[in-house]
Amino acid sequence: MTLIRSLLFVAWMYGLVLVMGMIGIWLLLCPRSWVRAYYRLWLTLVFGGLKLICGLRYKVEGLENIPEGGALIASKHQSMMETQAFWQILPDPAIILKKELAYLPFFGWFAVKLGNIVVDRGAAAKALRKMLGDARRWAADGRQILIFPEGTRMAPFETDEFKPGVAGLYSAMKAPCVPVALNTGHFWAGRGVIRKPGVATIRFLEPIEPGLPREEFMALLKQRIDTATAELEAGLETER
Repeated sequence: MTLIRSLLFVAWMYGLVLVMGMIGIWLLLCPRSWVRAYYRLWLTLVFGGLKLICGLRYKVEGLENIPEGGALIASKHQSMMETQAFWQILPDPAIILKKELAYLPFFGWFAVKLGNIVVDRGAAAKALRKMLGDARRWAADGRQILIFPEGTRMAPFETDEFKPGVAGLYSAMKAPCVPVALNTGHFWAGRGVIRKPGVATIRFLEPIEPGLPREEFMALLKQRIDTATAELEAGLETER
């Protein structure tokens, strides 16, 4: 039954991408605020379908830890669920995306129009300079810059070393960094179609103020994210 429900939801989600993408493609020529409103409508329908079809939703903890104005949000990454949820939770995020995603029909085109930061991982130093410049510009406009420090989705209970890009952003932006822990991968598979019923948690942690030395910042960020994520995952195991 879980597999059938999951397949129905996947059909619903990507069917919405196709239908709403074709209907709203003209919005790519309009102000970014119009596209943002349209994208939020798509998210409402997607997460509404997720709850109705699969019995899955998410809750948010620690919203009081998000500062006003520009900030760096550094999040654990386990599934596509949080990638989309952040556009509901945060007022106007700019997400660090790999270049390949920008080429996806409709989804990628709208992602670029929304002002997300596209990074070419093969361009090395040039890509890093562009990412830092875009991040400073958007943060100055009061947007939150969202990065997944591990650089890829991790399976539940797995962790990896953080990539240097998050330290570069922290140093360049001179803004608070908010770590984020979550357990979405236990419900929404990072790879595959399975969506399990339940309530996933996305938890914003205490901000790290700007100005720390690189090594100290990286160690503190990893400690906070890994510890809080382990707590959330342990809580699920206890419930079961």
